[in-house]
Amino acid sequence: MIALLLLLALFGALGWAWVRSQPPAQRRRAAVMLVATGGVLVLVYLTLSGRFYLVLGLLAGLLPLARRILPGLVLGRLFRGGIPGMGSRTQPKTGNTSRVATSILEMTLDHDSGDMSGRILAGPMSGRELSELGEAEFIELLGYCRQSDEDSARLLESYLDRRFGDSWREDDPRATDEGAQTGNEDGGRSLSEQDALEILGLEQGATREDIVQAHRLMMQKMHPDRGGSTYLAALINRAKDVLMK
Repeated sequence: MIALLLLLALFGALGWAWVRSQPPAQRRRAAVMLVATGGVLVLVYLTLSGRFYLVLGLLAGLLPLARRILPGLVLGRLFRGGIPGMGSRTQPKTGNTSRVATSILEMTLDHDSGDMSGRILAGPMSGRELSELGEAEFIELLGYCRQSDEDSARLLESYLDRRFGDSWREDDPRATDEGAQTGNEDGGRSLSEQDALEILGLEQGATREDIVQAHRLMMQKMHPDRGGSTYLAALINRAKDVLMK
């Protein structure tokens, strides 16, 4: 049993480090996978060692508690998500994330937490997550974006503003009054209908009510007065305009 506890401690430490290395939007799923994998490994160990009766005893002890808790969880899920087949007016059909992509960057916004995560699609750092970069690498990436794609530069500035506030601009070589405002407009960026749907976290067939509600919820997360950026707010407004036509 001591060996099992030591193995569980090692598995937990390595697993937790792996979960922390995931993008913020994927950490919840990674944690669930970690717990599920650990549970399966424990069951296999107890079965092979002839101690599966311990699991049966634990399940028997938890059964009365499960009978009291599960009905409440089911009702809570129904009230949060609506009854299948009957629709719901309390929750927008927006999914959990929104996605904005340029030629160099791909950003994902978690609707629940408001966290932004990003991945580099092109350039010298292609394939890396923004969460992996150090301060000097961010400035290097920003310089590359400014030389290659204006939309990517504005999107990265919005990410940096949301993650670090204005402090990163102290290390920005172009931290002039003009440069500090680079990320404040969407630059008239053209959006396809699919781009607009991804920005608002919607799917094909979304109703006007879905669009309005998704726009409102996104603005609550990304409005400049609430820690967002003018660039992203303008992009969200443009996405709504495209879908409402």
